[in-house]
Formats: sequence, C-alpha cells, structure tokens
Amino acid sequence: MRYFLLVLFFILGAHICFASTPALKPEKATSSKPAVLKNDTSVVNIRHFDSVALKAYSKQREFQYNEESVDVSWWGRFWHWFWSWLSHLFDFGSKGLTMVGIIWKIIKILLLGGAAAALVYFVFNSSGLNLLSIFKRKPDSVPIPYSEFFEDINTIDFDAEIENAVAKHNYRFAVRLLYLKCLKQLTDSGLIAWQIDKTNSNYINELTNDEQRSAFKQLTRQFEYVWYGEFLIDEPIYKNIDSSFKNFNNHLA
Repeated sequence: MRYFLLVLFFILGAHICFASTPALKPEKATSSKPAVLKNDTSVVNIRHFDSVALKAYSKQREFQYNEESVDVSWWGRFWHWFWSWLSHLFDFGSKGLTMVGIIWKIIKILLLGGAAAALVYFVFNSSGLNLLSIFKRKPDSVPIPYSEFFEDINTIDFDAEIENAVAKHNYRFAVRLLYLKCLKQLTDSGLIAWQIDKTNSNYINELTNDEQRSAFKQLTRQFEYVWYGEFLIDEPIYKNIDSSFKNFNNHLA
C-alpha cells in the first residue's frame, strides 16, 4: 500500500506539471514581399560654366600653363648627348652588373683616355711643339751668347743667321730669329712700332686687323713655348713652324 501511494503521488505530480506548461506552437514562416522600385521625382538643376568668365580667366597670365619650348642649338644638343653618354660610361652602380660588364667599362675608359691623349698630341704637334719633351727630366738647353738676348732687329741679317742656325741644328734659336724677323716685317709695314723694351703682348694688341692679330698671336704662342719653355724641336717640327711664319709674312707683302 505504501509503494502504491508513492507511485500515485509521482503520477499526479507529473500530470500537474505537464498540464501547467503551455503547448508549443509551430512558428509561421514569414513571407518576403517583392521589392518595389520608386521613381526619383526630385528636380535636378543643371548648372553650366560661365563662358564669359572662362574666357576672361584664360587671358590672365596666372591661368596660362603652356610650356614654352626652348630652341636648343646643335652644339647644345651635342654636349647634352656627350655628358649623358659620359655619365652612362662611368656608371658602375648599375644593378646586376657582371664582371664582364665591369671589364668592358674599364676598356671603354682606357679607350676614351687614349683618344683624349691622341687629340692633345695632335693639337701640340700641329702647333709645332714636341709634347714628349715635357716629360723629360731636364731639357737640354743650347748655349746662346748673352748679347743675342737683346737684338736690334734693324742690324740683323736674318736670312744668313737663320741659315747658319739651321745648319748647326740649333732649331730653337732659329725659331727666335724667325719671330724677330716677323717683328721687323710688321714694323716695316707700319703695323706695329717696335721697341726693345716692349713685350710680345704689346705687339699683339697693336695689330688692328682681327685676322692678322689672331695669326700673329698663334705664332707668338709657338715662339714662347719653344724659347721660354726650352722645348727641344727637331727638323720636321721646325719646318712646320717655319712654314707658318712664311705664310704669315707672305700675307703682309
């Protein structure tokens, strides 16, 4: 009886709990409504640029952005190309430069240096100067009598003295005689006023003809290199200098 009442108690309690709990109802699926497009009925005001104001602005210098093209001469274009090429030649900082590339750049630099040296030698040789004598330890000087440093050009037999100097292979002194003979011919032509205390620059400035002044300036430079620079010259170089003086003197005749 006791067990029966205990079971009955649990059955009644369970029945009360289930009776008090509301039944769960299935949720209804929500139905999606179709999207509806709405027409934009707002008023749009179209704005235009003021053509009169734009034209006025375009005439002002502050609003003119046209780039002016600079006309570069062919000489300027050449130097621009040369410096660009030279900069590229000495550019060792390029990425990915191989050992072969470095060797090739060194070869190009050596070739460039050789070409520059050849050009300098050609210029000096054309002027009748022996460039190799510059690198000698001490040039061999030819003894000249002291009295010959202060010649009176009006008392010298230049043809005989020049022939005598050439026969003795004293080409340096022969060049000095050529220059003094040129001064005498300029004086006789009335182009300069020779004086024993004047400098070579004085004679150059006295010449009024631009062509004559330029040619005589070149002859003076040759003479000063040979005489005061004590450059040794051989027979071919002397003949070149002698030809330059003869050409100049022939134009004075």
